[in-house]
Amino acid sequence: MASNSIDTGHLKAFIERIERLEEEKRALAEDIKDVYAEAKGTGYDVKVMRKIVSIRRQDHNKRREEEEILDLYMSALGMS
Repeated sequence: MASNSIDTGHLKAFIERIERLEEEKRALAEDIKDVYAEAKGTGYDVKVMRKIVSIRRQDHNKRREEEEILDLYMSALGMS
């Protein structure tokens, strides 16, 4: 494709797909926010829940290695 020629139909299709996905992402983010609010209303600690979700997203071996290093550092600082 020459630098001065653009397939506007193709470009427009990409832009519209991105816009649709961005809208879906906003809707999902709002749904997630609602679930956390519901959990908070039930008495759960949302900050801890977010941390658990983050931990579960990690690779098991990577998480175990980070936990070992954290334990080592906390022990060195007299925090364990």
